[in-house]
Amino acid sequence: MPAPVIEIALHAGVCYGVERALSMAYAAAHDAAQPVHTLGPLIHNPRVVCELEREGVGLADSVDDASAGTLVIRAHGVVPQVIDEARDRGLHVIDATCPYVKKVHAAAAKLVAQGYQLIVVGESGHPEVEGILGHAGGAAFVVSNVEDLDSIDLSRRVGVVVQTTQTPERLAQIVSALVPRVAEVNVINTICKATHERQASAADLASRADVMVVVGGKNSGNTRRLAQICSERCASTHHIEDDAEIDPAWFEGASLIGITAGASTPAAHIEQARSVIARAVGL
Repeated sequence: MPAPVIEIALHAGVCYGVERALSMAYAAAHDAAQPVHTLGPLIHNPRVVCELEREGVGLADSVDDASAGTLVIRAHGVVPQVIDEARDRGLHVIDATCPYVKKVHAAAAKLVAQGYQLIVVGESGHPEVEGILGHAGGAAFVVSNVEDLDSIDLSRRVGVVVQTTQTPERLAQIVSALVPRVAEVNVINTICKATHERQASAADLASRADVMVVVGGKNSGNTRRLAQICSERCASTHHIEDDAEIDPAWFEGASLIGITAGASTPAAHIEQARSVIARAVGL
């Protein structure tokens, strides 16, 4: 039997916003006022959080946990009051919020100012969504599926923004359900292009692969969605956070092994997984 082929999805791994945040955090570790903390995990990848800690970047759960030095705002963003509080306490603040997330903040604030009832399509409690709500002044509802609309007393004019890592299909479902219920729907599609590219590439590869390995944090919403997309097309889909989780038995009889990774997964982690798989199948 010929050796299997290992193929990495065309679009996989860190996006621009994550790469930018990582660069800012590592630069702060060497150049900024010490000590340096990130406010919450910089990105949803526990391995990266540990790597940052080894470089001297600690983790602060709140502004209270960073009494001096530099505070790096996570890529997901925060409510504006948090940045104000940190600066009022004399902390040097480095805002590593993804520029695309900032666009959602601006869109949410704009729709509220124009008098729309705001709906945020996303995961309730997710840090990015909490930040969006903060920039909307708290005057918004979070909807993750069509059924969530039933609990909202909808206004005549509704504005919609989207968590950057949501799928176009989810947005379309919710907007389609809104249209017959209200007089006006103003949708600002804030899904990140990088998210769509990774999802489309993962779907393409998973539809051809015998086995799919999805690399990234188990706490990463966009990585979990990639795993879901892959599992719908490839029954043998495995979501790993660390290459130590790889089981050689997964690849028995496989001709094509696919690898993809979430937007918070560094290229080095993808390459480590590829190397372990290659050794497991004798390449």
